[in-house]
Amino acid sequence: MRLQPKIIILIAGFFISMSGATAQVSTNGSGVITTAASFLTISPESRAGAMGDAGVATAPDINSQNWNAAKYAFIESGSGFSLSYTPWLRKLANDMNLAYLSGYAKLDKQQILSGSLRYFSLGQVTFRNENGESQGIQNPNEFAIDFGYTRLLSDNFSGSVVFRYIRSDLGTVSWGTQSLRPGNAFAADISFYYQKKLNSTAGKKVISAGVNVSNLGSKISYESGVNYLLPANLRLGIAYSTELDPANKLTFALDANKLLVPSQKNDTLQGGGVVIGGSSSDKSVLGGALSSFTDVGLKEELQEITIGVGCEYLYDKQFALRTGYFYENQNNGNRKYFTVGAGLKLNAFSLDFAYLVPTQQNNPLENTLRFTLSFDLGQFRKAIEN
Repeated sequence: MRLQPKIIILIAGFFISMSGATAQVSTNGSGVITTAASFLTISPESRAGAMGDAGVATAPDINSQNWNAAKYAFIESGSGFSLSYTPWLRKLANDMNLAYLSGYAKLDKQQILSGSLRYFSLGQVTFRNENGESQGIQNPNEFAIDFGYTRLLSDNFSGSVVFRYIRSDLGTVSWGTQSLRPGNAFAADISFYYQKKLNSTAGKKVISAGVNVSNLGSKISYESGVNYLLPANLRLGIAYSTELDPANKLTFALDANKLLVPSQKNDTLQGGGVVIGGSSSDKSVLGGALSSFTDVGLKEELQEITIGVGCEYLYDKQFALRTGYFYENQNNGNRKYFTVGAGLKLNAFSLDFAYLVPTQQNNPLENTLRFTLSFDLGQFRKAIEN
């Protein structure tokens, strides 16, 4: 099939993933690790998106489902929901985006239910055959539906499990005797969160830490008999918050992130650096996750870790300024970018923005403004009662 230039650029990575469980473009013997359903790794909301994608250990908010659902155990309000919108490759087209709907509700002081919907649209695409003849217009898209349960395990510690259904529809394509079809998969997240208030005469201080193992589940199939790995992922983080005075608060956060997916260093490379088959595609989900720590040397394993650091200034719990930096080793993608953003809260409503500035290479999110609109139902009920 021949596609319009737009779709060639947009979903090349997805079709590379369909050539094998993972794919790489090797530079110094290591390479970029890609997976099927990679839309699950995109930061969907604006608060952490403005803090260098650091969010596993920051203070809980309505969008904690994406980063660490265990944080819901320490959220003050009883319920809330939010809607986020992220333009995608805005320089190239105006009909691609990532939408994210998230919400939670407390059952009691110890138990919380949560849910989210993530929808990634690649816009309208005209598929053409090798003769340039139109084969119709399609709307490739992917989505994931989550349901989570969080429980407070002690005064300072909580845990959560999230179950996820994933559907990846990259369009219906046929070539020869083969055809491309939508893929379906199931996965789960397991996360923990620790929060400790420190005694200080200089104002309230809180230190927190979090861990989230996400997207552990079945493989996904786009064609008969061929299965591909999901982006199983380990995220560790720590955060520190301090009140400068009753009206001013600072938060610093650090996240370390590693895909629990085998390296493709020893796989067979075809033209253009694309992996076709190879040893990594034969491994089970659990086997691939465990081997992802030891399948290359220590130096190269450390190069697969990405780092996100962020800072948030909060004034009177109503106005926020945020900034951050994201780092990825040059041998494994070389994504490096600064982020900035702001937030405003008016009673039960909050509006957050994020903006990304790449420093090494083009980024699908550069020169676009992401936003998140949140609604605190608990605060709204209090306002009505008052």
